[in-house]
Amino acid sequence: MPDAPQPAPFASLADGSRGRRYPEPESLTRTAFQRDRDRVIHSTAFRRLQSKTQVFVSFEGDHYRTRLTHSLEVAQIARSICRVLGLDLDLGEAVALAHDLGHPPFGHAGEEVLDQAMAAYGGFDHNAQTLRIVTRLERRYAEFDGLNLTWETLEGTVKHNGPIHQGEGDLAAIPAAIREYVAEHDLEIDTYPGPEAQVAALSDDIAYNNHDLDDGVRAGLFTMAEAAEVPMVGEVHRQVVAKWPALEVPRLTHEVVRRLIGLMIDDLLAESGRRIAALRPDSVAAVRHLGQPLIGFSEAMAGANRTLKEFLTRRMYRHERVARRSDLARRVVSGLFELYMAEPSCLPEEWRAADGSDPVVRARLVADFIAGMTDRFALHEHERLLSDRASDD
Repeated sequence: MPDAPQPAPFASLADGSRGRRYPEPESLTRTAFQRDRDRVIHSTAFRRLQSKTQVFVSFEGDHYRTRLTHSLEVAQIARSICRVLGLDLDLGEAVALAHDLGHPPFGHAGEEVLDQAMAAYGGFDHNAQTLRIVTRLERRYAEFDGLNLTWETLEGTVKHNGPIHQGEGDLAAIPAAIREYVAEHDLEIDTYPGPEAQVAALSDDIAYNNHDLDDGVRAGLFTMAEAAEVPMVGEVHRQVVAKWPALEVPRLTHEVVRRLIGLMIDDLLAESGRRIAALRPDSVAAVRHLGQPLIGFSEAMAGANRTLKEFLTRRMYRHERVARRSDLARRVVSGLFELYMAEPSCLPEEWRAADGSDPVVRARLVADFIAGMTDRFALHEHERLLSDRASDD
């Protein structure tokens, strides 16, 4: 095994962390970023990801990805990339593990309908919901709400995809949860995140596209030969078939997918190396103020990745089987939202707003409760609360 490289001059250093919103004694056995990772893993929201949809509803099969397995795969890729680049592995892993905590049940369909239901109350955004979870909604510690993560992990969680404000103009377009939080604890939302968060964001793309390709073949939505219409997939597919012409479909699929992941990681490392050599950042602060990402794919790989996404959108995300589940998600999430808004007594007592409270406050509590549901629990609650009413009509 090759030795780990020396820390890059622009890596985030746990000893140099900006700290936590609520000061705590440092651990004698773990760095600040290792504690962040562990707090995410031990959170209730992280456990719930095991029964939240990635593409297929969690009970459709034991072998399809869930939000939990996806998050673990992203974290593994992020650690590998951070190691080669001399970045902090634990910070990259912490951001990767936390990045999907705010997703509601039923994947993107659940988020779309919850955003529509919340349109009059500030909308719903899964990144903003992740921030609410790690700063407010997890109630495990005696001294504070949330997980009290370091500034660097919070920053990466909020803006791993890049700046969310240009530094001027109205903040109204920014999700309310982020806007309200940064008014009290500045996460510098007008700059790029540190390099570890940039790695986590691209690791998400690598894992998402390739493992959806795997799940799509497994589910019979398309064959690997059909996926080979994507030039990058086709080239790898030809290489595998030429070497093993009689390889059975599961092994063929795995071999193609693992090679695609390797190609994307190699390209990211090469392109990021070119940017590092050209831009020569000498600190993590310099990375944040470069005005462009330090970590990224080459132009050719970015284009190939877009083509793969277009194929998956056409052949998987819009497939009739997936669309039927999206319709189910819309019925369940919208039905529960309407019921809880009309009859707050149906909510658990700790999720009810005070009598006479602002409707926006009530709606946000309802959205928090629904967003925390697993697929199974949402279906159970919809059946328990709404089927009884339908039978009484």
